[in-house]
Amino acid sequence: MVRLDALDSEALTQLVGRALTDRERGLGARGLVLDPSAGARLVELCDGDARRTLIVLEAAADTVSDGGTIPTSAIVEAVQHRPAAHDKDGDAHYDLLSALHKSLRNSDAQAAVYWLGRFLAADADPLQAARRVVAMAAEDVGLADPMALQVAVSALHAVEFLGMPEGWLPLFEAVIYLAGAPKSNSVVSAIAAVKSQIENEVRHPVPLHLRNAPTKLMRSEGHGKGYLHSHDHGGGVAPMECLPDALRGRKFYVPGDRGFEQKVAQRLAEADELRSKKR
Repeated sequence: MVRLDALDSEALTQLVGRALTDRERGLGARGLVLDPSAGARLVELCDGDARRTLIVLEAAADTVSDGGTIPTSAIVEAVQHRPAAHDKDGDAHYDLLSALHKSLRNSDAQAAVYWLGRFLAADADPLQAARRVVAMAAEDVGLADPMALQVAVSALHAVEFLGMPEGWLPLFEAVIYLAGAPKSNSVVSAIAAVKSQIENEVRHPVPLHLRNAPTKLMRSEGHGKGYLHSHDHGGGVAPMECLPDALRGRKFYVPGDRGFEQKVAQRLAEADELRSKKR
């Protein structure tokens, strides 16, 4: 595999110079001159991408008569009307999504809106960005702000409904909201702990009192026997163990200490205390 890195400013400047003077493969036969400020702007806006630089230069040249000078305004106009060169299956595509996700995780709203803008300006699929935002809400905000996932999913549906460019609005709103939300990955940790138990330890049978008992045979085998209906007990918590005996006391989910998850932690602690008092 060959990795193609961005060209530096000097290399792009040389490329532009050759394109303007090459009479066979470039624009040399037209006798055009590139205003120095326009050349500097062209190199700046094309992000080290040789192909994009040549495409923008050609588009700007089309607005000038032979022998004329290409102004900065023509370069800027050409850039605005041509999407950034962007390989939707390449590293740059996923690097932008990664930068967006990691900026959100780090509560950096300024960086998040920048990387989202870069992704959308490259004419990439906005729904792919929206799906990454939904995933981030669940993975990195989680129960610290339960509204975050709703905001992200709503933005996804809004982008589907509105299309572009109106879809920029709900997507940017969601990104700014998520950047400002408290962060917690406790759900991710709980999933990892549960998967580890399932994959590496004994898979314990469901305790009899928690099993379904729709038939007489099942009831005779003890299915459902000893089950306590939570709503019949104070605080809505019955003195009943719901994990297999071998896993009693195991903590898969450990609440974080930020945002709404503080209330989740408080409620779960109260439930644990009620169960222990009633036993």
